[in-house]
Amino acid sequence: MRSAGVLSKSALATINCPKPRRICVLRRRWPVQRKERAVIRGYVSQGLFGRDLLGSIVVFLVALPLCMGSAIASGMPPAAGLITGIVGGIVVGAIAGSPLQVSGPAAGLAVLVFELVREHGVAALGPVVLLAGLIQVLAGIGRVGVWFRMISPAVVAGMLSGIGILIVASQLHVLIDAMPKARGLENFAALPGALASAVGGEAGSVAALLVGVCTIAIMLGWEKLRPASLKFVPGALLAVVLVTATVQWLGTGVKKVEVPSNLFAGIALPTWDSLSAVAQPSLLVAALTFALIASAETLLSAAAVDRMHSGARTHYDRELTAQGIGNMLCGLLGALPMTGVIVRSAANVQAGSATRMATILHGGWLLVFAMLLPWLMRMTPVACLAGILVYTGIKMVNIKQINSLAQYGRGTALIYLATTIAIVATDLLTGVLIGFALSLLRLALQSSRLKVGLDKHDQPGTALLQLDGAATFLKVPALARTLERVPPNTRLLLEVERLHHVDQACLELLADWGRNAGTRGCELVVDWNALHRRVEGARKAA
Repeated sequence: MRSAGVLSKSALATINCPKPRRICVLRRRWPVQRKERAVIRGYVSQGLFGRDLLGSIVVFLVALPLCMGSAIASGMPPAAGLITGIVGGIVVGAIAGSPLQVSGPAAGLAVLVFELVREHGVAALGPVVLLAGLIQVLAGIGRVGVWFRMISPAVVAGMLSGIGILIVASQLHVLIDAMPKARGLENFAALPGALASAVGGEAGSVAALLVGVCTIAIMLGWEKLRPASLKFVPGALLAVVLVTATVQWLGTGVKKVEVPSNLFAGIALPTWDSLSAVAQPSLLVAALTFALIASAETLLSAAAVDRMHSGARTHYDRELTAQGIGNMLCGLLGALPMTGVIVRSAANVQAGSATRMATILHGGWLLVFAMLLPWLMRMTPVACLAGILVYTGIKMVNIKQINSLAQYGRGTALIYLATTIAIVATDLLTGVLIGFALSLLRLALQSSRLKVGLDKHDQPGTALLQLDGAATFLKVPALARTLERVPPNTRLLLEVERLHHVDQACLELLADWGRNAGTRGCELVVDWNALHRRVEGARKAA
């Protein structure tokens, strides 16, 4: 007799059979639970579970050091990064709009968290992240997820490069067991003195520097020399294992990661006072900044993940809503903010994962590891994680992007450079706003291209003014200079057939010149009805 939970091939064929009578008979014989088991068995028999299981392990191995490293770079305990990784895997992974994208703490948000904690304290982080998540949820429900993608790729590339430089500047101090400064330029300015003090000072600083340098060397060497059969082994994990084992064997005195024996001890629920403090203008701006940066990075990462595989495409509004729910949970737990991260997502796709189960399982591995093996994580040197972040930051600064962006115009490459420099020189929000403003200015200049031609006409004493393109306020100076060149006693014919658009500024300039033309013996001849039809409001009214 066949087992209750096993369906034969004939039974599976009956499920797929389009005949209503046989389906009804089957429904009477087997409960719904048994049909669900059949679906699960089909999932396993197709090999999807094995692919997702392997992918989840690979992503877990990549995410573990990055979760702790991002927390340290943010000025927070490693447990805060682990909690975010767990929530991003189990909760967000189950409801995300991008099935193969992995969410968790990101180096890009570490800069924002560090500044927030430094200025307002750790107690402000939870409410700010909670509010940022609420903004994301409302944006997703309002179906504005796709609008986050209208941010220029040059601005996003410049943002990532600027973040990479800031991470390198701060983590070079952590690499020698020193405290980083608040700003990027301050970190660069203080770095020579910190290195000199480390080399000529305590032995622990020199040992930490060697630990960090060895970590970077192992990751770089593994990327260049690893065999194809071991491509699924992440360089960060290999570096952590080898360096940690060496430090433990030699008994080197360097700072180690502090992880609580009970992961739940790292949870810090917000208080009523901290929740009410989020109404401060500075914290409201911080929450909006978190939501904007995290959403843009998430959705652009999701678009990149879609290009890596041929499976289900991203539902952007659902992805944005899922990220908001995840950040609200992280805010309630006092953890780091999350975003979709391209490094872990790319590892997930490259490992052959087929469904969202890989992301969910990776969050489960993080939970099991943090709950059962915290003593193992406490062996990890802080300088080792700093070395991983330095390597990650350097990879984020991709100079080759300048040439690829320049293919779309030199202005695009200049926007990338300006955004990067502005972020390093000021702060993340200011730099992104500068890049966004430059993108809008470039768009305005491109959309207002206007060719103004002043030519002689066949009729004596007559000139021809030709306008080709869009006559906007940006072209008022050029049009005014052309009108000034019209000789006295000239009959000026204005052609508008190739004029696509005219705004109020140019229209008033032409009307004003026509009214005053008689003082110089001139006359403006134009089909005003045809000209007014080129005004946007007039076109709509018509």
